[in-house]
Amino acid sequence: MKKSKKERQKLLQETIETNPFVTDEELAKKFLVSVQTIRLDRMELSIPELRERIKDVAKQQLDEVKALPIEEVIGDIIDLQLDESAISILQIGNEQVFSRTKIARGHHLFAQANSLAVAIINDELALTAKATIRFTRQVKVSERVIAKAKVLKHEKDRTIVEVNSYVGQEKVFSGEFVMYRSTQS
Repeated sequence: MKKSKKERQKLLQETIETNPFVTDEELAKKFLVSVQTIRLDRMELSIPELRERIKDVAKQQLDEVKALPIEEVIGDIIDLQLDESAISILQIGNEQVFSRTKIARGHHLFAQANSLAVAIINDELALTAKATIRFTRQVKVSERVIAKAKVLKHEKDRTIVEVNSYVGQEKVFSGEFVMYRSTQS
């Protein structure tokens, strides 16, 4: 049964408060309306688009990235605890896929994971010394890749970072990055 506009907008607001990373497309499916209707509802409720919601959440939960300028990180960092863990989101667009197949080019997934492994290091200098990676599923245009990094251990001037990337609940990439750092923490 279709909900009234007022009911839908109330539920829309609650849904976005619970999960600020939900897309307009996901909301449209959930409420059985068009994407345009969701956008109009968001405008009426003064709810920003997904990209702005991601930035707002990120501002609240980030340590300051030290090893590289934040704009050089591939994807949007939404959580960062230096030398512990980090999360970034990368929306796959047409510029990141092969034109014929609409499958994401692997170097974009690697770049997201590698730059997150650099960003997690609590040092002015962090370089990738070695990476062991595995692609487990192809990623297509319009999919959202969530990369989760975790520091596994520190060894002298090296830090080992594990990064797993997901589309929804499905793992699409995994990597272990041995990161060189100039100081030990």
